[in-house]
Amino acid sequence: MIGPVEIAIGFLIMLVLMFIGLHVATTMFITAILGAVLYLGMPAVNAVGNQLWAANEDYVLLSIPLYILLGEILVRSGTTDKMYKSLADWLNFLPGGLLHTNIGASALFSAVSGSSVATAATISTVALPTFKTRKYDVRMVLGSIAAGASLGNLIPPGIAFLIYGAMTNTSAGRLYSAGIIPGALMTLMFMGTILAISLYKPELTGDKEAEAPLREKLGRLKHLLAPLIVFGVVMGCIYTGWATVTESAALGVVVALPIAWAYGQLTVKMMHEAFRATLRLTAMSVLILTMAFYLNFVLGLLGVTQSLASVVQALDVSAVQLLWVLAVFYLLLGIFFETLPMLVGTVPLVFPLITAAGIDPVFFGVFMVLMCEISLISPPVGMTLYVIQGVRGEGTIKEVFDGTIPFFLTMILMTALLIHFPQIALWLPNLSFG
Repeated sequence: MIGPVEIAIGFLIMLVLMFIGLHVATTMFITAILGAVLYLGMPAVNAVGNQLWAANEDYVLLSIPLYILLGEILVRSGTTDKMYKSLADWLNFLPGGLLHTNIGASALFSAVSGSSVATAATISTVALPTFKTRKYDVRMVLGSIAAGASLGNLIPPGIAFLIYGAMTNTSAGRLYSAGIIPGALMTLMFMGTILAISLYKPELTGDKEAEAPLREKLGRLKHLLAPLIVFGVVMGCIYTGWATVTESAALGVVVALPIAWAYGQLTVKMMHEAFRATLRLTAMSVLILTMAFYLNFVLGLLGVTQSLASVVQALDVSAVQLLWVLAVFYLLLGIFFETLPMLVGTVPLVFPLITAAGIDPVFFGVFMVLMCEISLISPPVGMTLYVIQGVRGEGTIKEVFDGTIPFFLTMILMTALLIHFPQIALWLPNLSFG
């Protein structure tokens, strides 16, 4: 069994390799091989092939390409355009007008896409042209889109939950259930932030939007049905036990196809583009995940779990104190690293700590995903900030950075609530699954 010093050195090597630009899968593989060669010998090195094969045998991982494909079909079918306009009809009366629509549309799209980056790209494409002729502060517009995109993994079916569940052997159904209330609360807190800014500095949030006739608003309500039906089918089948997480993802794709047909977009070209995008994202995600499984295997042989558990016992810290330490650690890490490297690079080391401290793995999954989502809007590396600026194609990235500040602080507040009131995440899975 190696000690805490050796563990810290190995972790530092991995972070340095990521920081200098090596692909996250490569850094994890190098770290694992170094540990295997230095401490375990050739049998652990020769086990690479078996471990890579075993990592990809997990049936739950099949849901990753299915959820990606589901989001791609809905985006390319034009569903999000019509959904955005319909939501705007019912949220424009609030102080802040269309800014609330950015949050609401992001939450609704997150419930069917499972990806924060996809949410950022989609909502930016739909929303930004709408604001060009309106007198909203550009920083508030960009910040609200970035904040809404951060809901992409927190609201089920987030792909980050699947990856965390596969790495820690935690039920994906419980994780999805645990993400619903925090995701809904985060949505309301973002809208509350916009409301507060609108009341304090109304010049930042534009003029009051004109009300559409009730007949038109009711007529456009049908465009909200598509994402709601998909979400209802996917999550309903999971919670009722009618289907597994993977089977529910497949059912979601089946439901999305007639929706695309109804909008006149179900063509060979559209499906070809959706499959190609799915293939690219899946290959990247599974490569990283596979390397993480091999790193886990080596860490297990090195006795890292027992070593870190003894450290927690020696420190004699409470679960709340440990969570605050981890929160600060992830906030700092999020300044330099993207979501996926943070998740797969740290879970093998952090998970033994939280189990030794008696923290519920399902709760920690929600906490971990929230920390990853904060990293997405943390300058200077936050991925969604650059996606939004790329879609925008004008101005400076600093405007995006400035716009995220109030929403970043809101997410810190959400982190505090989650740490001190864990039942926010645990009440629903305990009720649903016992």
